[in-house]
Amino acid sequence: MTKIDRLAVILIVIFSVVIAMGIGGDRLCGDDCPINTGPRVKEFSWQNAAIGGEDTAFIMTFDRPMDAKGVTENLVIDPPLPGKFSWAGKRLAYTLLQPAPYGEAYQLNLRGAKEKFAASGKLGKTMQPFSSEFRTRDRALAYIGTDEKEKGRLIVYNWTKDEPRVLTPPNLVVLDFQVYPEGKAILFSAVDRNRPKEGIQDSQLYRVTTGLNLEDEADKESFVPNLELVLDNQDYQNLQFQLAADGQAIAVQRVNREDPADFGLWLLEPDQEPQKLNLVGGDFAIAPDGKTLAMPQGEGVAIFSLENIQAEPLDFLPRFGQVVTFSPDGASAVLVDFNSDNLEFRYIRSLYLVNNRNQEQKLLDTDGTVLDCDFDPSQSNLYCLVTELVSGADYREQPYFVEINLETGDVNRLAQLNQFQDINLSMAPDGLGLLFSQIVTDPTDDEEPFFRTRSGAAIVSGQLWLMVPGLTPETTQLEALPFAGVYPRWLP
Repeated sequence: MTKIDRLAVILIVIFSVVIAMGIGGDRLCGDDCPINTGPRVKEFSWQNAAIGGEDTAFIMTFDRPMDAKGVTENLVIDPPLPGKFSWAGKRLAYTLLQPAPYGEAYQLNLRGAKEKFAASGKLGKTMQPFSSEFRTRDRALAYIGTDEKEKGRLIVYNWTKDEPRVLTPPNLVVLDFQVYPEGKAILFSAVDRNRPKEGIQDSQLYRVTTGLNLEDEADKESFVPNLELVLDNQDYQNLQFQLAADGQAIAVQRVNREDPADFGLWLLEPDQEPQKLNLVGGDFAIAPDGKTLAMPQGEGVAIFSLENIQAEPLDFLPRFGQVVTFSPDGASAVLVDFNSDNLEFRYIRSLYLVNNRNQEQKLLDTDGTVLDCDFDPSQSNLYCLVTELVSGADYREQPYFVEINLETGDVNRLAQLNQFQDINLSMAPDGLGLLFSQIVTDPTDDEEPFFRTRSGAAIVSGQLWLMVPGLTPETTQLEALPFAGVYPRWLP
């Protein structure tokens, strides 16, 4: 036998041993063997992720069909997150029953589950143990300060880390703001204290970064708010504005400085010049899909496409005169009917839920005003601040909170306020509770030209409140937060 023949025989023997080990190795050294070829998790969609209220389910993909019962019994999340399982081949979807609480770190473990042969239904090898971590975003809120050094400035408070941060310079007086997705930036309108001749109507739109939800630790340590001008006031005064839920489109009501008759809606989109729209109306709202806009038009509310705003309305909802809010999924809108065509109810305002199939659900009647409403994350309850007339010689409206169960239609009174002014409700993305503020004003103050309510009264101070709804007014918690400010909003 030649040297080449002997080398060939040796290589054949070596390869035979390697192949034998690959086939029988699992049987020789068991499930914990380093060369175990049991099933494994190929992908986990929340691997090391920071999730938010919009993240309602994770996907876990295996490299082969699994025994569903074994996976269900052996998957552990700590702290627990109740949910339901569903399967599509090798993919497992776990849908949360409630949003994951913010400011938490979670550990997921899965071990002991086995593969399942599709043809025979028999169980096979035990899976390789899988472990992963994910977390929710820090709990945070934004508001406009009222303390002397923070008066009119935009502030973000990281509740999880107990860290306040002032985002805007002292010369800017913030009038209103809305939050971009994931809370990484805020869009706001403001006037410049150093230009007093312009007045409160001469606001400009700005964008500022918050420093929240940054991935890199070095970026967190060196963060400085980045402020940029979004829309100036050179030729037009900027009035009401709204940011689409996806952070792309911005709608702004503007009026020409030289020609007040030139009044209407403008659309701002990324990397495009502001576009003037042929729309004039009252309060408007952009739907959560960022593609449609609702605006009162005559004796009703018209729905327009932002992708083709010059076309005829996509839909028209007669009778309604006020758009209060949209459901988070955009499938429904909360509208107010002023009953102007009904003599019997002409002093009554009716609140309705109208879905995208034009099906109407009457929620309540009031002889006062619907101030604001917001959905809980599950969209099963609607929380509103409503007023009712108090009998007596003086015309007075009494504000109160209600919880409306959208499945049963039950209306539950939660709490009552002694006073109200410019109140907006903000529901936490994980359902913790509702934020609102109470404002203290001084109508006789002529020294403060900018920091004022919508009615024109100077804002002296403000108190932020958290309401945690209960089953009755007695079990509803109202907590005064340790912040002097107004117009609070949870960050998503």
